[in-house]
Amino acid sequence: MTEPNEKRKQAYIPCPICGEKTDVKVYEDTVLVNFPLYCPKCGKEVKIDVFDLRMVQSRK
Repeated sequence: MTEPNEKRKQAYIPCPICGEKTDVKVYEDTVLVNFPLYCPKCGKEVKIDVFDLRMVQSRK
């Protein structure tokens, strides 16, 4: 577990379709599998996987 004052890497997930920033923030220890990412800009929903601040589109 990390300390509250410890700096952690973080990033907002960009939409894989239009490239705009979404409202979903992830940290370096965040793991998402088959996560339904919704983009408010283009209105599309895409299932993604995130591990170690890297995103890929789910194959499931």
